[in-house]
Amino acid sequence: MPNFSVAFVGTGPDPENPDWGTHSGMAYHHARGYEELEQCELVACADLVTERGQEFAGEFDLPDAAVYEDYGAMVAEHEPDFVSVCTPIPTHAAIVTDLAESGHVGAIHCEKPMANTWGDARRMTEVCDREGVQLTFNHQRRFGDPWMEAKRLLDDGVIGDLTRVEMGCSELFDYGSHLIDLCHYYVDETDPEWILGAIDYREENIKYGAHNENHAFVQWRYENGVYGVASTGVGEEMPAVHNQLFGTEGRIEVLPEGWGDDGPTLRVRHKDGTEWEEHYMGLGPLIPRAIEHIVEAYDDGRQPALSGEHALRATEIIFGAWESARQRGRVEFPLDIDDNPLEAMVEDGVLNPAPENVEVE
Repeated sequence: MPNFSVAFVGTGPDPENPDWGTHSGMAYHHARGYEELEQCELVACADLVTERGQEFAGEFDLPDAAVYEDYGAMVAEHEPDFVSVCTPIPTHAAIVTDLAESGHVGAIHCEKPMANTWGDARRMTEVCDREGVQLTFNHQRRFGDPWMEAKRLLDDGVIGDLTRVEMGCSELFDYGSHLIDLCHYYVDETDPEWILGAIDYREENIKYGAHNENHAFVQWRYENGVYGVASTGVGEEMPAVHNQLFGTEGRIEVLPEGWGDDGPTLRVRHKDGTEWEEHYMGLGPLIPRAIEHIVEAYDDGRQPALSGEHALRATEIIFGAWESARQRGRVEFPLDIDDNPLEAMVEDGVLNPAPENVEVE
């Protein structure tokens, strides 16, 4: 018999027919991960759009009575062990804190990014800690084969002592939250000391209800002396990799050819060599591995790798980069703000992005 019941808040459209501007349909991916585990049983879902909830229920053989518009009523009736939250970013904090304070939920697995403000991100973790609820975020790339292999090689001393971690992608907040989280994974969750960042935001770029810069270049330093570098948007081609690790004896690149459809997914070059050692591997079943991990951690009573604490560390880099751009100078950690600096600069008229799809010179 299953040990853990699972419910969902926010179902979104089927990923086969997605509406990426508002919902990504990530609940379907979460659900398939839980379905693979014998100890988990899907019991209910909640969505403000009843038709979407019904479509989700039909996909996973849930009865009509298991579809709710009110997630509070859902958890009060079913008292699920796990709830996956797959709603737009600005709703995360209110839903997560409501669920944690309800007394009806054991664990919450929320989609990333954490929240639309730094204050809300902190509040989510504080409330869940106080209520004894396991809070995790879906930074599933920690379980991808190329990233795990890079960590193994690093720990084995293949490139000597780590000196710098780099990442490149489309933007800091959405995709970048994964890669910044991986930078922290490589430095063993060491806290950052300071950050210096510059951004450009000339064309509106809103994903899942939140602003994202068009171009950023960011540098930060960890307490152990390792540096971090992020380049996004126009500048993502500078590192031309997802993650890059520099050591005293060489370098590791993760996904140097994008998603590795034709090229290697990981490669290594030693300090005294000119040739790359190429590794070809798939990414692996990322979300099923992440779901299995959070269930096992809950069952064992241990901190999961996808914990709210780890997600906060990645989120602080993002808001810290935007705060550095707002202050036009270096920012020390811990971050002493509550708002979203990028959003605030747009609302204050400091940044004036043109509406999406309007040509910008």
